[in-house]
Amino acid sequence: MNKRYLLIFLTVCLLFSCLSGCRMLKKEKIDLVVSSEDIYVKKVDNLAEDFIMGMDASCVISLENSGVKYYDYQGKEADVYKVLAQSGINYIRVRIWNDPFDENGNGYGGGNCDLSNAIEIGKRASKYGLKLIVNFHYSDFWADPGKQQTPKAWENMNIEDKSQALYLYTKDCLIRLRQAGIDVGMVQLGNETNGAMTGESIWKNIIYHLMSSGAKAVREIFPEALIAVHFTNPENSSSYQDYAKKLDYYDLDYDVFASSYYPFWHGSLDNLAAILSEIATKYNKQVMVMETSYPYTAEDSDFSGNTITESSYVTKNYPYSLQGQVNAIVDIIDTIANKTVNGIGICYWEGTWISVGQQSYQQNSFLWEKYGSGWASSYAADYDPDDAGRYYGGCAVDNQALFDSSGKPLESLKVFQLVRTGNEIALAADTIEDLHLSFDLNSAIILPDKVNAIMNDNSRREIDVIWQYEQIKLLDTSKPGKYTICGVADDLTAFCHISIVKKNYLLNPSFEEDRHKTAVPSGWQIDHNGRADQLYVEEKVSDSLSGTKHFHFWSKAPDSIEFSLQQTVTPLRKGCYDFSISIMGGDGGNTNIYAYVKIDGEVKYRESLTITVYNSWQTANIINIEYDGVSTIEVGIYVKCSGAGSGAWGKIDDASLTISEQGD
Repeated sequence: MNKRYLLIFLTVCLLFSCLSGCRMLKKEKIDLVVSSEDIYVKKVDNLAEDFIMGMDASCVISLENSGVKYYDYQGKEADVYKVLAQSGINYIRVRIWNDPFDENGNGYGGGNCDLSNAIEIGKRASKYGLKLIVNFHYSDFWADPGKQQTPKAWENMNIEDKSQALYLYTKDCLIRLRQAGIDVGMVQLGNETNGAMTGESIWKNIIYHLMSSGAKAVREIFPEALIAVHFTNPENSSSYQDYAKKLDYYDLDYDVFASSYYPFWHGSLDNLAAILSEIATKYNKQVMVMETSYPYTAEDSDFSGNTITESSYVTKNYPYSLQGQVNAIVDIIDTIANKTVNGIGICYWEGTWISVGQQSYQQNSFLWEKYGSGWASSYAADYDPDDAGRYYGGCAVDNQALFDSSGKPLESLKVFQLVRTGNEIALAADTIEDLHLSFDLNSAIILPDKVNAIMNDNSRREIDVIWQYEQIKLLDTSKPGKYTICGVADDLTAFCHISIVKKNYLLNPSFEEDRHKTAVPSGWQIDHNGRADQLYVEEKVSDSLSGTKHFHFWSKAPDSIEFSLQQTVTPLRKGCYDFSISIMGGDGGNTNIYAYVKIDGEVKYRESLTITVYNSWQTANIINIEYDGVSTIEVGIYVKCSGAGSGAWGKIDDASLTISEQGD
């Protein structure tokens, strides 16, 4: 018999065997938390009883094997899934990698999340009445927009064979989950599949062949489960529209269009609600946030460093505190429940992933390697040499967990239950909002006598502050520099971050004065060929060199990007000046990019620039510009890209025109 048909025959036999013999696991009664003395929780109205309060908790078993213990609110050791259920969680999300082990059986890390891990987690979750979200990455390790690698067993397959392999693999996994009595409520076909999945980058292959094969398996084994697709970067709303359009074009059988949404990366909640609502309405789909999280502290607890720290240049919508974490979660729940069409829930990402130890990096590294409890082990180089093979280590999100480093639940974990009733304790200041001030050289440093207190309900209130003026006296205002002055406001520490800078003669030099997606920045002029897809001021702090905004360009068609962005500077006295401007980007192909200075319309000074890869900023510095005080002077940047790959793109930020060191 042909091997393929033999495999299908055996799978069918296994299906009938397991379906006839499976039984649901006995559920244990759970007492829900009812209050907290420490956190303010705004009640979210209109929450459906079945609104998904999910938690990705995929690493728990590898953490427990590494010695981690979890506790309940009374300080007694407890099953973490029971504590989650008591806190209002009703779904557990668990990722499944096909084969996250090398040829010697050493795990790649990240929880070594194979099917057996999912089954064990599923049994424990089902015991406490929690449904499972099965998250198929269809890879042997992490799948995200940056990498969607083919499983080792599927390498060199053509798309038809890969499609069949994915169908049989999905079906087998689901059969075994059902046989174990696990309550599967949702199945996810791929993880953050922004244009790629399982080594494929053609949409017909991704949707028509692969996703459809997965959906077919789900309908056969768990017909009652929802089928979800999952994307990220909702701030790029046109991309989401394109994904939904392609899913519809290839007629994928699915129920839920799911998005990642991390407040520090992914734009505003209003934008999230708008794009998800548009998709829900146009295609009659349910929508949800499949991944989110927020720090409760800026501190690291496992010697491996965190993705988000106090110095991370990201949008800090909320304080890095327990209350800030609570308010971030409440706002996301409220957005999906009340501002989004067909919104069905949210899922917090790896809220149980905490440190395996606090003694030393060496001790933790041994555990990460042995049990796979770090984000990646050195063995992952076998599969992912360029990323995990170089940067393997511990957990990068322990400061975004909902348990402390000793395994005790944080008060913020209670938000998933208390959001249904509200928990409005007395208003109090949670933290003080940082001040960021700039002063010209040799100017007087005068600080405000009031600062904004961020209250526990996330409102702002002006309160008095006392600065440490002895620190101000030590500032050297004769040269550029950066300083931080401390103060006290309502017994909380206040920080004022001061920049001493040369006077910048440009208007709106970093585009901070413009509204989101302004086509022509205030104070600037733009001349373009009219063919670029996107030219506008973008508000995205992670893509800005400073502040929260920058000038953004992108276009997919070849040779469609050509523009100049410049400013006429008036009035300006006679002297020598320095001009600088910065750019980053990629997929440029053949490029002609340069900063320039025009005197009476003629380019007198120029310096070439390049775009290479994301977040690699290049700065042009044109110094000792001689200006007579009478002529017209214009400064700017010219950008022309032929384009390569998926379309040329870039960001422009931080222009400055200052008196040269040789200026009078």
